[in-house]
Amino acid sequence: MTDSLVLEVNDLEVDVLTGIYSEETGKPQPLRISIAARLEPSAHFAPDTHLAASKNYMDLKFAATEGLPPGVHFKLIEAVADHICETVMIGDPRVGAVTVKIVKLAIAEAGEQIGMTLHRERR
Repeated sequence: MTDSLVLEVNDLEVDVLTGIYSEETGKPQPLRISIAARLEPSAHFAPDTHLAASKNYMDLKFAATEGLPPGVHFKLIEAVADHICETVMIGDPRVGAVTVKIVKLAIAEAGEQIGMTLHRERR
């Protein structure tokens, strides 16, 4: 039997400089960002297992908030997702894969979710 551990942070609403159209550039757009990171789990999680045996969920949240460089305009939300993937994976070889889903809230007209999902496996 093989175990898999997926840490998740879902539905963060973050204002990000992104877009290619004139009405989008120069001002932040609201994005809904969800992140899932697959880790190789410890053999067993006992009640007193220390946080070092896993990854802090706040690392995922940081990658989508303070981890995005201030003042940088991302033309594509795919580039935002790429940056988040790299931020989550860097410095933690236990992270085997990251999935980032981004929904552009400003372009929805009837509550639909318009966006993309990027899944990256460690190479």
